[in-house]
Amino acid sequence: MAADSLLFPAACRVSVAPMMQRTDRHCRYFHRLLTPEAGLYTEMVHAQAVVHSTDGRFLHHHPAERPLALQLGGSEPEALAEATALATQAGFDEINLNVGCPSSRVKAGRFGACLMHEPERVADCVHAMRGRAGGRPVTVKTRIGTNHRQEFSHLLAFARAMQEAGVTALIVHARIAVLEGLSPKENRNVPPLRYEFVYRLKQAMPDLPIVINGGICANSEIASHLQRVDGVMLGRAAYSNPWLLTELPGASRQPRTRARVVEAMVEYARREGQSAVRLGAITRHMAGLYSGRLGAGDWRRALARHAPAPAGEARVLLDCIPDRLRYAA
Repeated sequence: MAADSLLFPAACRVSVAPMMQRTDRHCRYFHRLLTPEAGLYTEMVHAQAVVHSTDGRFLHHHPAERPLALQLGGSEPEALAEATALATQAGFDEINLNVGCPSSRVKAGRFGACLMHEPERVADCVHAMRGRAGGRPVTVKTRIGTNHRQEFSHLLAFARAMQEAGVTALIVHARIAVLEGLSPKENRNVPPLRYEFVYRLKQAMPDLPIVINGGICANSEIASHLQRVDGVMLGRAAYSNPWLLTELPGASRQPRTRARVVEAMVEYARREGQSAVRLGAITRHMAGLYSGRLGAGDWRRALARHAPAPAGEARVLLDCIPDRLRYAA
């Protein structure tokens, strides 16, 4: 599945999905401490925001986050191409186009899942992005359809159009997007999962790398999917229980404990404190670190209590670890 001799997120067997208000740079740094192997993605950012930003905030990342993909939203080939060029210059390993977000605000802006109804336009976008990607992979994240087009034939036609445009890989959330009447949160849970659509797509297009996404929570599920498709993308499960990332199939078994991860995040937060970042902006992503362990609630409450502190005072995080968990794995 490798392309252009670069390691990129969609080529990783397991990756962590782009999640709005979740996978910012602090979250990604935290996740990288837990998994050297998984691919990481930014939150979606509109191409116009990248192009017109004067401070590069949407492209800022730590080199340790790599392999890292920038996810773009938009439907204008020229803007997407320019944003892709800027992302390439900033050192991203992959540029991903969002064709799966079902939000009404995104639909009004003519990007996200509604673009599944316009495969020719998406193909034009992919072609334009590839022209400015400097050889880096351009991928598309989509759904299996919409409430207006639910048949497998539509998904297959869309995927073929992407392949003809030169897409490197297709990441498929195994639910339809309901474009009217459901919130984005409901769209993550209400439409039923139809993994068989993604499997059929891989069978029909064996030469196109396919990554499956949606409702995947356990290592046994990951291993099962990897027998049918090229990669697995985790979403909310990795965010709410990030320790899952240390137990992925094929993960390196380097010795680590949760307390060691906290120590590493203390050092990271102290560096970030030089730019007036509040501790809570970093630690909100760490709330699930002790998920499922006795004392996890004490950990979360302690993080919340110290959230207003400057990030430079991050050593208080060491005191947030409950005594019963301090020496646990």
